[in-house]
Amino acid sequence: MRVFVTGASGFIGSAVVRDLVAAGHQVVGLARSDTSAASLTSAGIEVCRGTVEDLDGLHAGASGSDGVVHLAFNHDFSQHEAAARAELRAIETFGDALAGSDRPLVIASGGPVGTEQAAPDPASPSPRNAGARATLSLAERGVRSSVVRLAPAVHDRSKRGLVGQLVDIARDKGVSGYLGDGSNRWTAVHRLDAARLFRLALEKAPAGSVLHGVADEGVTFRAVAAVIGRHLNLPVTAITAKGADAHFGFLAGLLGRDIPASNALTRELLGWRPTHPGLIDDLDNGHHFAI
Repeated sequence: MRVFVTGASGFIGSAVVRDLVAAGHQVVGLARSDTSAASLTSAGIEVCRGTVEDLDGLHAGASGSDGVVHLAFNHDFSQHEAAARAELRAIETFGDALAGSDRPLVIASGGPVGTEQAAPDPASPSPRNAGARATLSLAERGVRSSVVRLAPAVHDRSKRGLVGQLVDIARDKGVSGYLGDGSNRWTAVHRLDAARLFRLALEKAPAGSVLHGVADEGVTFRAVAAVIGRHLNLPVTAITAKGADAHFGFLAGLLGRDIPASNALTRELLGWRPTHPGLIDDLDNGHHFAI
């Protein structure tokens, strides 16, 4: 299969394209910079120069491929709404290119909560929900579309992500904090397990599928704080709701939420089996604590 991938040189995308190539697929990666293009070329990936704002380029890339994996997204929180609008336009463009062909379109989305059959979390302010809805609606236009809801903590040794930010906060504050009693739960998935899920979705997810990129279905905030405290030799301390903003900054709203999610339907539908270390084991390896 010839697969057009946006975000191909990113944290998740770079793992997805390697998994696709290993499975025998031909990959064309969208690259907006010389650095991204060089990275893809060195990995043996065909390069298509452009951006997600270049709708003609996206249409051509999708039209010339057997399927699309859309991962590109600007995660600058100050530009989140603009990025979500750009994503929606890109998805609509892919839909126009793939309509009536039964070719696959797989996108990444956030907010896994409950089961795969659950509607998007009503407490989530994310404007990306519009893109996910648009993707699923393409099933009615003859596109084998699917949405992968990714856990908020996508982790491995190469990038520190959300947990790395907590490590930095702990160093700065002199304590490893958690909110309330720390019993609220997050989901997590190893980057390589997530990459495998995107490939399986491309290959065989039915049209209109919602999938959960979740391996750890509910890791407590206190368990994460305990590992951080142990590695940094810092006390592990409860932070009150009143002090959350001062301690955690803009992350406070996310960190206080209880958002467990199941992956049972995804496993059953695609035969996906996460095999890489869970969040606590990965964190306990110590690489997140390097300065």
